[in-house]
Amino acid sequence: MRKLSHGEIIGRQVQRAKTLRLPLCVVMNNIRSLHNVGTIFRTADGAGVEKIWLCGITGYPPQGGIAKTALGAENHVPWEYREDVLKLINELKEKGYQIVLLEQMHGSVNYNAFKAKPPVCLVIGNEVSGITEDLLSLTDAAIEIEMDGVKNSLNVAVAFGIAVYQLRSQFKDL
Repeated sequence: MRKLSHGEIIGRQVQRAKTLRLPLCVVMNNIRSLHNVGTIFRTADGAGVEKIWLCGITGYPPQGGIAKTALGAENHVPWEYREDVLKLINELKEKGYQIVLLEQMHGSVNYNAFKAKPPVCLVIGNEVSGITEDLLSLTDAAIEIEMDGVKNSLNVAVAFGIAVYQLRSQFKDL
């Protein structure tokens, strides 16, 4: 075995990026930290997310701080800013997207047990307050990551990474 060179990795990634992206979009609603936004861009690129929607107070490129953690992924994943998240979610529902919240709530299921029905829109909320109440009635499902420690949640970008790669594993065989 040998470690791949940077050139070999880049060549392989360019080839993969030419393939179709997964039937999976992400809505970031009211994410405060530009570093979290950038990290989510980078993770979404790696997972093959088809589009990122940035809503509410969520920052968007080229705002400072995003590029530091996205490392160019913001230039490769299609994205769009929408102020009104409710209107966007309704539009995605009309297009047949299953709306899935990443949130701890009554009725949420463990992310490992969830069976997605593509296309899926994964909604992630504010780092402190989570998903806004007005989105709950538009939801098809909610998933959560079980916590065994004292803290009740993970960083939003870390939680997104776990959830999106679980969804990716379900979609790779499509």
